Amino acid sequence: MPIKITMPALSPTMEEGNLSKWLVKEGDSVSAGDVIAEIETDKATMEVEAVDEGTVAKIVVPEGTDGVAVNALIAILAEEGEDAAEAAKAADGGDAPAKEAPKEEKPKEAPKKEAKAEKSSSDETAEKVAKGGIPSSDTPVPEPKAPAAPKADGERIFASPLARRLAKEAGLDLTALSGSGPHGRIVKRDIEKAESEGVGKAAAKPEAGRQEAAAAPLPKATSEEAVLKLFEEGSYELVPHDGMRKTIAKRLVESKQTVPHFYVTIDCELDALLALRSQLNKAAPVRDDKPAYKLSVNDMVIKAMALALRDVPNANVSWTESNMVVHKHVDVGVAVSIPGGLITPIVRRAEEKPLSVISNEMKDLGSRAREKKLKPAEYQGGTTAVSNMGMMGVKDFAAVINPPHASILAIGAGEKRPVVKNDELAIATMMSVTLSTDHRCVDGALAAEVLAAFKGYIENPMSMLV
Repeated sequence: MPIKITMPALSPTMEEGNLSKWLVKEGDSVSAGDVIAEIETDKATMEVEAVDEGTVAKIVVPEGTDGVAVNALIAILAEEGEDAAEAAKAADGGDAPAKEAPKEEKPKEAPKKEAKAEKSSSDETAEKVAKGGIPSSDTPVPEPKAPAAPKADGERIFASPLARRLAKEAGLDLTALSGSGPHGRIVKRDIEKAESEGVGKAAAKPEAGRQEAAAAPLPKATSEEAVLKLFEEGSYELVPHDGMRKTIAKRLVESKQTVPHFYVTIDCELDALLALRSQLNKAAPVRDDKPAYKLSVNDMVIKAMALALRDVPNANVSWTESNMVVHKHVDVGVAVSIPGGLITPIVRRAEEKPLSVISNEMKDLGSRAREKKLKPAEYQGGTTAVSNMGMMGVKDFAAVINPPHASILAIGAGEKRPVVKNDELAIATMMSVTLSTDHRCVDGALAAEVLAAFKGYIENPMSMLV
């Protein structure tokens, strides 16, 4: 019996992905657990494993296809001893039945009484019933389904659910578009292309009163057409947004529109921390001709932030409309710059981990983040975040909160500054940090407590070792 392989949901929020590469070809034999394909999401490239053994009868979605909807059919496996050509018919809706993951059975309904067919009042009506034009009363009536949008010539339009929704929001007529997905299916990128090129607009409906006119969608303030009018033709080039940039834009707009940001800044002296860091790195044991760890200032900042939230647990929270989510551990997301955007791999239970473990974990996470090899569980969630632009020479800045976090700490550069010590002018290495908080759940006084605790660990770094 043919086995259908569908596009997996690699995260709870995933709606579609790009099938970047097939690692098998038609005719290959695979076993459960074999890696058969690579799927690219907005922030990572994931491997897809076979869950059954068999022979690849047909690859339905070719590699390099973008915007493949979750649960869409991507390949067919033939079981051992089964004819691959017959199994492949399942992809085209052929006679060969297909085995899918078992679904929860719904309770059967009680059988309905057969309705007696009434005698037709005329030969014309009877003829229509016989031809199937009018169902007789004892003919089973199928469940009503939402009809697919018809083309102008009566053909059915094949479009993904996401593409239909985007087309409706953009006021596009699907019958005027061509699909680039499998078998000519209209997918997300086709809608985006139509929007950018200004084609496929649905014809305006006849006026039906002022009420309908008022309900018409307003033009987007940052529409491409409006922007391009400001520049001379030929003086620019258009670079399409990739999935990561779209996700970043969507989440930042959501954050700024829904989270009331509140900012608190403090200066920390770094000289004691820099001295301790140097001592610890010199004392690192050597394994395989390499030191077992090499601490950075950022590693110590992560640990200090985790300990500060451990000490001020009322700030280690997330906001929901019904409850305050008070977290039992501090999972610190760390902003890592990668080509085309950024990602925040998470150091779980950072308050419990030694500095050496945090350092090695961050090196591994950062390296795999830049290669887009992180698993969703390694960058989704977290209870707070740290964004360090100090190594880029930035003195201070305010970072945008990434929900469901209620805080993010922005780290500036350590620099020599004149300070007053014991009523005398002195020189010290100072670092400015700004804590952005969600004012719905972390008030100003609570934010100040967190920064005071953080400053204590930074300026007395030995306390992070006990």
